[in-house]
Amino acid sequence: MRQNETAGFLYALSGFAVLSVGDAVIKTMAGQWSPVAIAALRFSMAALALGALLRWREGMAGFRLAMPRAQFGRGAALAVSSTVFFTSLFVLPLATATSISFTSPMFTAILAALVLKEPLRKTTLIASAVAFIGVLVILRPNLAEAGWWAVLPIFSAMTFSLVIIGNRRVAGTASALAMQFWIAAFASPVLILAAPLFAQTGADRFALGWPDWSIVARCAFVAVSATCAHWLIYLGTTRAGASVVAPATYIQLLVATFLGWLWFDSHPDLVSLAGAAIIIGAGLYLWRAGQVREPPESE
Repeated sequence: MRQNETAGFLYALSGFAVLSVGDAVIKTMAGQWSPVAIAALRFSMAALALGALLRWREGMAGFRLAMPRAQFGRGAALAVSSTVFFTSLFVLPLATATSISFTSPMFTAILAALVLKEPLRKTTLIASAVAFIGVLVILRPNLAEAGWWAVLPIFSAMTFSLVIIGNRRVAGTASALAMQFWIAAFASPVLILAAPLFAQTGADRFALGWPDWSIVARCAFVAVSATCAHWLIYLGTTRAGASVVAPATYIQLLVATFLGWLWFDSHPDLVSLAGAAIIIGAGLYLWRAGQVREPPESE
């Protein structure tokens, strides 16, 4: 059992680390193409590849769609969350955007109470309040430099929590591979339609044009790496359990900080690091509270 937990944790650790590498690659495209178009191309590539793999592994039966409205909701929420996060990567340091995204578990817990009618625990409210303080600490220096663009990771975390809620709604209705395919398949058309609409705003940030081959290659890399990362996280969760692998997500901040320094010469200041530490502490507190079990009744 201990070996399985260790292996599962390492699988998840690797998966979360790879996700940050993908985020860093996205940041290298800042100013070169619309973040909405980048997200559209990334998820379209993923949908095509996952669809081919699903056809090979499960045949046409693998494409049976259960709970279509919930599946569309997952895809639409992921489309919004990814676009907003990609945009934030273009204007904020990689480590800063990653730190704020760690508020997602708190939003998920609150939305689970509102949408799924799960009990809202006192620990959730405490963790959410502490995480909000951490966000304010991080935003204080970044608002002056990036303006209100700095709040984008918060909105991304909120919409990603809707993805998690959607995952809970459709859990057990299809294989893990089919779940990955459907979320990409529904996210892609939403983003393809959104890209020209954003371009109509006239903002240079969302301008469209024929992408350079290097952008296509980098989107392909992100599509493949993110899919592999989610598989590693899935393998880790099945071997060790969600509660064991949950803290592994914070490797993302370490990788993001290192790549921000290595690729973009970005050095988080002490204020940003303090805010990140507060958010991580809130997340670990919420995770630890979820480990507490009621003592067994005496026989």
